[in-house]
Amino acid sequence: MSNKVIISADCTCDLNKKLSERYDIKEMPLHIVIGGKSYEDWVNITPEELYDIFYKTKELPHTTAVSVGEYTDFFQQFVNDGYDVVHISLGSKLSVTHQSSALAAQEFDGHVFSVDSCSLSTGTGLLVIKAAELRDQGKSAKEIAEAIQGMVTKSHASFVLDRLDFMRAGGRCSTVAMLGANMLSLKPSIEVVNTDGGAMTVGKKYRGKYDKVLLQYMEDTLARYDNIDHDRVFITHAGANEEYVQKVYEALKAKKIFDEIHITRASCTISSHCGPNTLGVLFMTK
Repeated sequence: MSNKVIISADCTCDLNKKLSERYDIKEMPLHIVIGGKSYEDWVNITPEELYDIFYKTKELPHTTAVSVGEYTDFFQQFVNDGYDVVHISLGSKLSVTHQSSALAAQEFDGHVFSVDSCSLSTGTGLLVIKAAELRDQGKSAKEIAEAIQGMVTKSHASFVLDRLDFMRAGGRCSTVAMLGANMLSLKPSIEVVNTDGGAMTVGKKYRGKYDKVLLQYMEDTLARYDNIDHDRVFITHAGANEEYVQKVYEALKAKKIFDEIHITRASCTISSHCGPNTLGVLFMTK
């Protein structure tokens, strides 16, 4: 008989508290460094507090990875209680956290499985929920891990940036590109390549009022796929204007494509790389 199963994820899966409790997800906080201090994401710093520190100090935040030892301690508590664990990590091209969690998993003799989401934010969160649903169907940890790894390319993550200085600070955008985009008032979309460990690429570049940009981005993103999974969609943002969020929500609702529309706030880790007003529409295909 299989052990009971815990589904865990890096906090960068960006599920809100309500969804984490609904699906009984355990989350591993990542580390944020800003203002000369180190914090644990969502534990002793919130995204709003992170921005407040940035506005006061003008120091852009940066992130540090979770160590193998921290993952080992995290998994150990569940294994000690008789559980097997399926951990779904931030994409391996975006952070070394997957490597750390995979190395830690090897210490548990087949009781812990680390899955590379090849994504970020609720692109990972979509896979986490699928894993929880498989757990509730009675699947073993091994079966869940194998099934989720097979779904990675079906989870689609993208977002639109209102500003590029945060991404430049994280080494994912050059100063020249940032200045050029700012001068031309461009709002680039960023797409996560889920066939390449979560590498990011620049998609369509938008111009105009940001609320209209977000609606056009939503239309373009949905139009790319003809086999959308209707279960759920996420509107995940890094502190976007509530009016912008609501407009995207109403537009998605009017399309009557998805059974559930969830609005979630991006973690400090995600926010620290993309900055305020970033917003994404994330969903799966069949």
